[in-house]
Amino acid sequence: MERMQRYNTIYDAIGGADAIRRIVESFYPRVQAHPLLGPLFPEDIYPVMEKQFMFLSQFFGGPSLYSDAYGHPMMRARHLPFPVTPARAEAWLGCMREALTEIGLEPELREMVMTRLSGPAHHFVNTPDDEGQA
Repeated sequence: MERMQRYNTIYDAIGGADAIRRIVESFYPRVQAHPLLGPLFPEDIYPVMEKQFMFLSQFFGGPSLYSDAYGHPMMRARHLPFPVTPARAEAWLGCMREALTEIGLEPELREMVMTRLSGPAHHFVNTPDDEGQA
């Protein structure tokens, strides 16, 4: 937590826009390759990546890029059309953990990011594990 004490936000502590961009670029190839997650995403992943960059920037305390472009995030509502199961939430978090490790985020910051993302990931669950899996 020592590094976080020097910064006001997670966004600043992890390295701002450059770090968010690296996270997104490491994360989405994992998502696309994952058997539970890949089928939920379009083949042209770049618009999704840009929205994720904008959202994560805002979510971690940076500029309000997502809200400025799309209004209030309403992430649970935006995920309702997709069968988000507990297994898919865990797979998403696993891909994120791997991406954070790959970009070299310090373990303390990695855990802070994962803690911050875990609640929303599970909040988006809208389908039991025995449904919605292809």
